Amino acid sequence: MSGSRDRAVTDASDAFLGSRATLRPAHAVAALLQLADGRYVMQLRDAKPNIFYPGHWGCFGGAVDAGEAPVAALVRELKEELAVVIAPATVGRFTEFTFDFGFAGDGIRLRTYYAVSLSQSDLGGLVLGEGADLAAFDAETLLAMPRVVPYDAFALWMHYARDRIASGVGPGAAVRVKP
Repeated sequence: MSGSRDRAVTDASDAFLGSRATLRPAHAVAALLQLADGRYVMQLRDAKPNIFYPGHWGCFGGAVDAGEAPVAALVRELKEELAVVIAPATVGRFTEFTFDFGFAGDGIRLRTYYAVSLSQSDLGGLVLGEGADLAAFDAETLLAMPRVVPYDAFALWMHYARDRIASGVGPGAAVRVKP
């Protein structure tokens, strides 16, 4: 008898947890894309079984091609996914997450987040070129939603709460102990 994990993917929830499609980790970039009114522009990821977190809201961005600088990848991805042209000098590196895929016989992959401000306070002029949908959310609403890519949610929370996060330098700073 065939289990539910062996059947074809028919909806977004199946694509997320029911799929057995091979995933291919790569270095990636993502935009913490903020409108003038403070809301974040997010992409509803396609329900494709061969992508990470299908059917979830996530940041716009994507894989860094071989030999490509991360900022150039971000500019390319935003043009492909939203038909928006961003000058590399206008984006700022915000944070970077490290993912260790050694358990799968692969290595370390980086996901670099960039803060990108859009001058408009609406979605006018943005043309969805990839994904199932796009929308703008205030941080509180987005972070309370059930289907948000978890690492994107953490980066977004860090951006939203950046004025509350201490540097870790000075009295009371944590000391890292080597294992």
